[in-house]
Amino acid sequence: MKNLIKPERIPISALSGVTEKSIQEIIAEDPSIIGLGELVLKDKERIQPRAGRLDLLMQDPDTNRRYEIEIQLGKTDASHIIRTVEYWDIEKKRYPQYEHCAVIIAEDITSRFLNVISLFNGYIPLVAIQMNAIKMGDDVGLMFTKILDEMPLGLVDEDEEIQEVTDREYWVKRGTPATVKMADEILKLINSFKPGYELKYNKFYIGLAKDGQPNNFAVFRPKKNYMRLEMRLPKSDEVDEIIEANDLDEMGYDNRWGNYRIRLNKGEISKKTEVIRNLLEKSEKNFNE
Repeated sequence: MKNLIKPERIPISALSGVTEKSIQEIIAEDPSIIGLGELVLKDKERIQPRAGRLDLLMQDPDTNRRYEIEIQLGKTDASHIIRTVEYWDIEKKRYPQYEHCAVIIAEDITSRFLNVISLFNGYIPLVAIQMNAIKMGDDVGLMFTKILDEMPLGLVDEDEEIQEVTDREYWVKRGTPATVKMADEILKLINSFKPGYELKYNKFYIGLAKDGQPNNFAVFRPKKNYMRLEMRLPKSDEVDEIIEANDLDEMGYDNRWGNYRIRLNKGEISKKTEVIRNLLEKSEKNFNE
């Protein structure tokens, strides 16, 4: 049996030759180390009009979501937060076709500034990541820990849903009778493990209701040639493996809304009933616990 080593946390400033620039290079070489998925580097030191330079611009290749990332050694301060939000806002206005998320990476995110950052969350998609230098024997590694995630947005509230209620015919016109019928098939699966649900036709999606109240742990968006199933579930390796192992067509995880998005083609529900039901059960349990 190998000996267990107790890692020692040391200040990054104590490491000779380590600067914000060198950490930027490390993250650029392997973006996965910061824990935001398999991102790709779009730019470094990106010039912002009249506002300095953005440390890193990353993009999710599956969803085309962009991350404006700022790095700071030592403690966070007010200027760091303002600069991060400002760069996020500039990029969002320049490239509105993408979703954007601001990311703060700092060695010490104090409770005071964590509270300030939390005030933005829900209005500005913002993630705070703490980085630590960990010494293990003669080696030193960087560890990144997400300490503040984006606040997931809820679906439209009940009053808005009432205003936007449509009917089945509306969705038949937007999709086709066949793709709308796929929502019926999913509803049948849901009622097989949790009876009492019915479809609720809204302007932007077909949702679920139980006892007359919205309960949208899953929503459906029929298209002309397929239906998109969206399930409210935290992103996890377990769910990712289930989706990949069963060859489901994931259309990219929606971090802002906390949804897995699955493209279902005609006839696919009957072929993959068990795995779809499994995912729906997980989603219902997660949403209603």
